[in-house]
Amino acid sequence: MSGNSVDPSVELPYTDKKPQGAADFYLAINSTFRFLLAKLGRDGWIRYLDEMGRGYFGAVNECWRSGGLPAVARYWRAFFAAEPGADVEVTEKTDCVVITVNVCPAIRHLREQGREIVGQYCQHCYYLGNSRAEASGFAMRLEGGNGSCRHTYFARESAAEPQDINRILEAR
Repeated sequence: MSGNSVDPSVELPYTDKKPQGAADFYLAINSTFRFLLAKLGRDGWIRYLDEMGRGYFGAVNECWRSGGLPAVARYWRAFFAAEPGADVEVTEKTDCVVITVNVCPAIRHLREQGREIVGQYCQHCYYLGNSRAEASGFAMRLEGGNGSCRHTYFARESAAEPQDINRILEAR
């Protein structure tokens, strides 16, 4: 994340404190999604992401619930500071947090490694992010994909329209 002085080892509520992640993890995620989609189908994959969002990310969800939108913004700044090659802007407004992913580090790394990217790859950010948002009293919407996108987190009661999954581009 360019120009960011966030220390992820302080801001992220994980026990595996690290200054930066390993880009090859994206290869594992892509393969895992391919496996889950083949074994469980799309609905099973979505259930998997929902359960992960509510369970594994429970500590993050609690931080968001108690800290509100400022906690959401702090988390995403720290998260992307730890992502290798992230080009992301996190904008905190009074009624929402907007994460503008100029260059997705995962999609970039998968392309650089010559991998076939699971078409639904970018949808995982919505399904996982929205389950986390809902567990925290928020809503999340996503648009774009395939290397750049925008995530918006806002109060659940402000969610006028449901997510249009067609606004999330297929990864290639």
